[in-house]
Amino acid sequence: MRPKSLEKEEAIRTIALQIIANEGLENLSMQKLAKAANISPRTIYIKYENKEDFLVKLFINDVLGAYEKAVLTDFSPEMSFTEGVKKIWLNTFRYLISNRPSFSLLRHGKSSPLLNRAFQKVNIREGQFFAPIHLFVARNVADGVIRKLPFDVYRALLFSPLLDLVNEYFDYQERPTQIITEDVIMECCEAMIKGMMN
Repeated sequence: MRPKSLEKEEAIRTIALQIIANEGLENLSMQKLAKAANISPRTIYIKYENKEDFLVKLFINDVLGAYEKAVLTDFSPEMSFTEGVKKIWLNTFRYLISNRPSFSLLRHGKSSPLLNRAFQKVNIREGQFFAPIHLFVARNVADGVIRKLPFDVYRALLFSPLLDLVNEYFDYQERPTQIITEDVIMECCEAMIKGMMN
């Protein structure tokens, strides 16, 4: 692919994330995206079959990979449960507050039937992403540090409260005082850790 084509494609993906962040996933259409990018809708359909195909590639290639890399920075499955969860939370918080468009797609994607169908279509398997966290959880279950639960429950316990706090962080950007600080995040993290440990 030529450099200009790559630049155009990157611009299309960036604009799509901005539309999702500002207007919601349901308000992204290929026509709206083409108009915002100042291109013909046909240009988008050269590379993507439809909106579903576009969204899953956007999510996997532009959001999930960068998100995974940020979350796993300086994390090891061999860390103690407390140290590992704190590292995951701090990395996640720092990345998401600096990447609001990606956060928006993550939030919308969590409850989107469109993205869920798209994931099934490309056959994303559990453990394909965030494998070190899967190992970390399995090791702590085997060592009796935490209760044995399905992995989806661990994912909800580890990430859902944090994503809600990040959402509050963005809500508070419009207010005089930001209450969602790293200190508050760490206090909430400690409370969640205590609730998970045997």
